[in-house]
Amino acid sequence: MISQITQAHKELQQKVKEFAEKRVLPIATQLDEGEIFSQELTQEMGKLGLLGIVVPKEYGGLGLDYMALVLAVEELSKVDGSQAATLAAHNCLGVNPIYYYGTPEQRKALLPQLCSGEKVWAFGLTETNAGSDALGAETTAQLVDGQWVINGEKIYISNATNPMSAGITLLAQTGEKGEKPELSAILVPRETGYKTERILNKLMWRASDTGKIAFSNISVPEANILGTRGKGAKLMLETLDAGRLSIAAMGLGLAEGAYNEALKYANTRHQFGKPIASFQAISFKLAEMATQIEAARHLLYHAVWLKDSNQPFSKEAAMAKLFCSEVATFVATEASQIHGATGLIKGSLVERHFRDQRILHVGEGTSEILKLVIARQIGCAR
Repeated sequence: MISQITQAHKELQQKVKEFAEKRVLPIATQLDEGEIFSQELTQEMGKLGLLGIVVPKEYGGLGLDYMALVLAVEELSKVDGSQAATLAAHNCLGVNPIYYYGTPEQRKALLPQLCSGEKVWAFGLTETNAGSDALGAETTAQLVDGQWVINGEKIYISNATNPMSAGITLLAQTGEKGEKPELSAILVPRETGYKTERILNKLMWRASDTGKIAFSNISVPEANILGTRGKGAKLMLETLDAGRLSIAAMGLGLAEGAYNEALKYANTRHQFGKPIASFQAISFKLAEMATQIEAARHLLYHAVWLKDSNQPFSKEAAMAKLFCSEVATFVATEASQIHGATGLIKGSLVERHFRDQRILHVGEGTSEILKLVIARQIGCAR
């Protein structure tokens, strides 16, 4: 499905490439070592239109398709997983659900500031006892005098604690539905006063914002339901399906970045009087890396094409996310091996890619859960 790449896509890719190489790469190591969330880079992404790629222009977005979003994430991931994570989480988990499921009033109130780079938005699903069991959310929202009174905690939430974070879409129990709790998605502005705590000392994405959130009798209007009451689980799972495409794009981009570094190094590093790329042990590694990257690209782009064509894509999204994460691990590992001791020193792009690849097997559904999703959809007995 490579033929689906249009001129508009190529122009956006070039814009992101220039931003990544000129603005992100020179300071990526500094941000990583200091665990610094960069408001400046995030605001620049907003000015470039990258924080509302699929949102129509009437709300401040670019009005492009999902392929454009995936290409932007892929391009940025070649250089830095942290900035790519900020971009992907804000678009796929923050902005897009508001656009896809929000009322006209909710869209008008929130989207312009989120697309411009003035603010970012979070997505609250994960809890201590709710992760792979996405429907096990224990956070509650009780309707009292026209207000949802929210109590509970969320953890490992992107874009939740930094000064630009304007709020969160969270999944909460809003009542009973038979033997199971009724789950709804609720928009909760940060000004309501919920508490946040940034999670530090991460192995990967150290310059992205990941945090914990605590809700203690936090109140929002009844109208802050996103979508339909009781349909929060469906909304969240559909959001995760689309979000998996962006994580797959991060895996593909990371693999491309690591491969490019390895190829360049192998052609400049000399041993026994020759570039190490001339030795079969190294050239075969690079050949396998290039082949797996190409396979991952086609699998991901096909899944994105299905989404943009309004066809079922849940299975293909799971496959793409699973495979791209595995390719990222393989390529990052081989790139590190080709670099030898040089690839083990902090500050190098290869070393950062080697750390960043690990989260791709966890975020937006673990590899084990993805295999379960795929198994069910290919007809394996439940």
